[in-house]
Amino acid sequence: MRFLKAVLRFPLTRIVLAFVIIGIVSGVVSWVLARVNVADALAPLPVAVGILAALAGYALFVRLIERRPVSELSLRHSGELLTGTLFGTVLFSLVVAVLWAVGSYQVLGSNPWQVMLSALWIGLVPGFIEEIIFRGVLYRILEESLGTWISLIITSLFFGFAHAANPGATPFSSIAIALEAGTMLGMAYTATRRLWLPIGIHFAWNFVQGGVFGIKVSGLDVTGWLISRLVGPELISGGNFGAEASVVALTLCLLAFALLTALAVRRGHIVKPFWSRKTSSLSDTPQ
Repeated sequence: MRFLKAVLRFPLTRIVLAFVIIGIVSGVVSWVLARVNVADALAPLPVAVGILAALAGYALFVRLIERRPVSELSLRHSGELLTGTLFGTVLFSLVVAVLWAVGSYQVLGSNPWQVMLSALWIGLVPGFIEEIIFRGVLYRILEESLGTWISLIITSLFFGFAHAANPGATPFSSIAIALEAGTMLGMAYTATRRLWLPIGIHFAWNFVQGGVFGIKVSGLDVTGWLISRLVGPELISGGNFGAEASVVALTLCLLAFALLTALAVRRGHIVKPFWSRKTSSLSDTPQ
């Protein structure tokens, strides 16, 4: 029994089990939805149910395998979702403001505001699913043994190069995503020890980028409220990948990362690697 517990507590084991449990729950829900006729008026329902399934699968993994409360999704602190949404909205709006000021962002017209409703899913799905995978599973579990900084580097690289196959992607765009999103979102989790803040930032960043300003989201075309184009040197505009491959976005996100890092340090949330601690139990990780 002690051997089994040790195996289940091993980081790689828990990461694999997390993916398996989340995959099973999400797969079953998808199978059921595929056999239910959903009216056009309820078209967003499968997306919402899919997000809830991923959250349920993650919660089941935490309760079943880690045997603890799902504190990183505490409803008592769910207001951080709104904080993250505001943070992400302001952050990307600043990116666009700078691009507009230097002549790299041009507005050509506008679409009916209703197009922003369909663009919501461009923000919600990655905002929840990718944060559960990259911050809730990979980063959180690795951090418990490898510490904050090593885990942040590993998961940020994974996150950046997970977008390497997107349209218009370049080696620079993958590195930019790793540095601006991987590090910032990882530190947003570290600063709060919850997933709500990074989910909100991720959601708002994608939605505002595509749904409001009409800019490609990680190389993917999105019909937004504003009809726009990015012009000028690719290093400034981001080129075909979109503003996320711009040094403007990279610089502002690194500044946001620095602010979140300062908050995490002040709260004592930075975790040392296991070889630098006196003990290496789960209780060493700040909650």
